[in-house]
Amino acid sequence: MSVMSEPHVHSSFYRFVALAEPEAVAARLRELSTPETGIGGNILVAGEGISGAIAAPATALAAFERALHEDPAFGGAFQGLVFKHSACATRPFTLIKVHCKPEIVAFGVPGVSGLPAPDLPDTHVSPQRWRELISEPDVLVLDNRNSFEYRLGRFKNAVDPEVAHFRDFPAYVAAHAEAWKAEGKRIAMYCTGGIRCEKTSAWMQSQGLDVYQLDGGIVSYFEQMPDAAADWQGECFVFDKRMALDTRLQETATTAEQVYGDDPKEAWRLARARRLDPSS
Repeated sequence: MSVMSEPHVHSSFYRFVALAEPEAVAARLRELSTPETGIGGNILVAGEGISGAIAAPATALAAFERALHEDPAFGGAFQGLVFKHSACATRPFTLIKVHCKPEIVAFGVPGVSGLPAPDLPDTHVSPQRWRELISEPDVLVLDNRNSFEYRLGRFKNAVDPEVAHFRDFPAYVAAHAEAWKAEGKRIAMYCTGGIRCEKTSAWMQSQGLDVYQLDGGIVSYFEQMPDAAADWQGECFVFDKRMALDTRLQETATTAEQVYGDDPKEAWRLARARRLDPSS
């Protein structure tokens, strides 16, 4: 069996860490993920860290992940990096792309970084604690994703901020922060893998909000909670050819057409999804 036809495993990861030479990090990542390895996906590198969603045959994936932990070129920046794995019925990616960007997730507020802020309280809560937290009456559950993702699946009683892009999220929070504080609301927010919440939590605390974030995001919740369906409604969108996962991290039959519907504002996403999967 060729490396191209072997079953693939999906891996997502991120870390906010100061990188002095992100271009050099990106160059080394390209060397470790040549087409011959069978690795596909997208990796972003910035001065604030790394974010990736990739897939490969299990052996190649393990070698790549080991290199992230151990390769001297990274100077220990990614030691202990956590990888979230899920099985693939569909090969998620055709190509590998490694980009250098100003941010690994584009928040768009000057001066805001996802780098750890040691002077602020830790906002992470485990999946087990999350289940308790979102049932408490003074907690507002906030979905930190785009509206089309919310429509496909969400935690029970979650609020949709009705944003089309992550960069729209700060304006939504700013418009509601004073009302939330006046009502004595604590904010429990979540996203797919945790990275958006990582970027926004310190900024939201600076707005005077009492914030909690689901550690590891929806994917970790599904991994750690066998009965996740008790708290989750629908499916979880993923940004690859699989389109959506159920609470057992299994690919569903949902298509791009079903995800985006006939909303003209989402037509570009549908076109991109069709380009991503030439067989569609």
